[in-house]
Amino acid sequence: MHKLFLIIQREFTSRVKKKSFLIATLLVPILFPAVFGGLGYIMMKEKESAGPRKVLLVNESDSLHLESTDNYQFIPTPGPLDQALDAFRESDHLALLYIPQFEIEDPVGMTLYSQNILGPTVVNRIENAIERKIKDLKLVRYNVDSETLAKLETNIDLDTIISSAEDEEEKEGNSGLASGIGYVTGFLIYLFLFVYGGQVMQGVIEEKNSKIVEVIVSTVKPFQFMLGKVIGVATVGLAQILIWIVLMAGIYTAASAFFVGSKGTEQLTEQAQAIDSEEVRAGLQDNPKMKKVLDEIANIPIAQIIVNFVFYFIGGYLLYGALFAAVGSAVDTPADAQQFMLPIMLPIIIGFAGMSMFVFDDPNGSVSFWLSIIPFTSPIVMMGRIGFGVPMWELLLSIAALIGGFIFTIWLAGRIYRVGILMHGTKVNYKVLAKWFMMKN
Repeated sequence: MHKLFLIIQREFTSRVKKKSFLIATLLVPILFPAVFGGLGYIMMKEKESAGPRKVLLVNESDSLHLESTDNYQFIPTPGPLDQALDAFRESDHLALLYIPQFEIEDPVGMTLYSQNILGPTVVNRIENAIERKIKDLKLVRYNVDSETLAKLETNIDLDTIISSAEDEEEKEGNSGLASGIGYVTGFLIYLFLFVYGGQVMQGVIEEKNSKIVEVIVSTVKPFQFMLGKVIGVATVGLAQILIWIVLMAGIYTAASAFFVGSKGTEQLTEQAQAIDSEEVRAGLQDNPKMKKVLDEIANIPIAQIIVNFVFYFIGGYLLYGALFAAVGSAVDTPADAQQFMLPIMLPIIIGFAGMSMFVFDDPNGSVSFWLSIIPFTSPIVMMGRIGFGVPMWELLLSIAALIGGFIFTIWLAGRIYRVGILMHGTKVNYKVLAKWFMMKN
């Protein structure tokens, strides 16, 4: 056991001292918000400077009239269409819209010409502008005034209450919030499995080619070396995640203080202290939507989500990390490993696709249930279900299956690793791997 801890310590310290680790750990919490914020700012400025996009309009209809909007300027152009198209091809306008005579019950024949394929947002906005105008024409034909139509339109905002036999207390629920939590946590595990699993495989290949491993396995068993490497990289990943959380929290706090200002913060603090709890409750009663949002946020099981995220990250990583290590021990170059990557990567991809397709549609359906129990997909799918509320027996069954799963994969990978780590120049295929697996000590 002491040797195992030494290997874990060596793997951890050797990786955290690398410049790449320090750069990634420090830059990711700053780089990603900066990139997305910068792109959003550039997009906003570009729209402001560009102004409305110009669309030539050949309109043969006597009833439909399109007005320009903030996004698009419709420029009436005399026909016939052929001449208008010739003029359009020599211009720098976005598109040419042709509207023929049509029946409002069957509006066909409208065509949008462009010199390049337009984005779907552009096409949808122009289609919506035409649809609104045709809708107005239908209202006039059927003698329906806009006020009557406005009265007919009804918006329903359902209050979703969680009422189960396991919990006698009723709670507010929000499927959108649960989906967001599930998607983010599931995607993070999906991403980390690829990133840190790949690091294990790359590290094994490098040490195998540098002959360092031959010195190490002379003092420790190959299985201990593999397990130590897998756990060591897992601790690096957890440390990196914790640092990211702390840095992001610090950046958020600093940004809030910067934008609010010290004086503003003091004023807000004084106002908060001056407001009586009864006034707060009265204000929330006057604003039921705000109260509903606060209740939904308060009902999020933050502690349960964090604990399960850490467990499924570690469990999923141990399960797949051992397989990545086995592949790394069997080959001499990353290119040789590609033939073995699909069987490892496919369950990860199925888990993420299953979360998106099944969990968000029916989190308690049979497919969602089994994907959250099977060890190869449960780290991603179960995190997608956590926000919707999972019965305790299902969660315990998934945890037990995942523990059994990574114990099995570590044993399986260890059988291959003990032979492959000392093999060089061997042409490896699945038949060779099976032979190494069956080989006795």
